[in-house]
Amino acid sequence: MYALLLALLVLDGIFMTVIILLQSGKGGGLAAVGGGAAMTEGILGGRQANIVLTRATWTSGTIFMVLALVLSIMSSRARQPSSIIQVDAPVAATPAPVLPGLVGEPAQGTGDADAADPGNSGN
Repeated sequence: MYALLLALLVLDGIFMTVIILLQSGKGGGLAAVGGGAAMTEGILGGRQANIVLTRATWTSGTIFMVLALVLSIMSSRARQPSSIIQVDAPVAATPAPVLPGLVGEPAQGTGDADAADPGNSGN
């Protein structure tokens, strides 16, 4: 559904761009290319062109804004954004402390707390 609405948004944007470029400005625009500035008949000439192109621009712009709003709401509900700064790095497991005489064996409680922890001298 999201991909379909996104494709419609892109197509509507291209359509709106073409319609805006066809509208005549102070210099005549691309609407006057078909038959020169004196062309007053047909769909792109005269007053009818301004009305049709203006309505098409408003309609296309409204569709574009509605689709953009719907896609924005859909994308915000799909997943929560995460910041690169707040991503937790994997924490390496800290190894158990090894006493100098017990290489390869885990430290076991021998009942002598002062021998196992030299920083705790009973002061």
